[in-house]
Amino acid sequence: MIELYYWTTPNGHKITMFLEEAGTPYTIHPVNIGVGDQFKPEFLRISPNNRIPGIIDTAPADGGAAISVFESGAILQYLAEKTGQFLPTDIRGRTEVMQWLFWQMGGLGPMLGQNHHFSQYAPEKLDYAINRYVNETNRLYGVLNKRLADREFVAGEYSIADIACYPWIVPYERQGQNLDDFPHLKRWFLAIQERPATVRAYEKAKTISQAATVNENSKKILFGQTAKQVG
Repeated sequence: MIELYYWTTPNGHKITMFLEEAGTPYTIHPVNIGVGDQFKPEFLRISPNNRIPGIIDTAPADGGAAISVFESGAILQYLAEKTGQFLPTDIRGRTEVMQWLFWQMGGLGPMLGQNHHFSQYAPEKLDYAINRYVNETNRLYGVLNKRLADREFVAGEYSIADIACYPWIVPYERQGQNLDDFPHLKRWFLAIQERPATVRAYEKAKTISQAATVNENSKKILFGQTAKQVG
């Protein structure tokens, strides 16, 4: 059984998408990041970076004690290796998937996250910052669009690379992007959107309360954190 510590963010959606695709039993433990659940000691024991998601695998493959994993990319890799799904075992196929997983973790996610912050949540609308991250989002969309020009999915077969990228594209309008400008990406996006596992994952998200996730009080919790929060 996978115990999933989750909130309804792109990084959270990655894990529910995988678990639904793989048919792996799991239980969701909501971590309401808008009220500070991510700083609770019991969550920090799983995710010392005070970020969702985190998992506990109560039945790891080696038969030993439960294993906890934090960081969404590491969780996807762990679950893919555990289930034998969505990650090739040959060196070339595995390398292809892993480099695009790292691309998402190191580029697509962080840059689009900054786009969200400065365009949606920052107390001051700073044109330089907004333009910087909207333009970088556009560049990254272009990279993904070019990659998908001659293949169905990011690394050929559907994989954790696609699962990692898709949730970050969902709010494309808020990111100042038009999918019609990226026809290969749009085709890929719509194909994943229609997968039954994707539909189930996003339906589950609707059952998790998002009331007042981002208000003036939650902004104080979510933004401007220092070492005090993890001490």
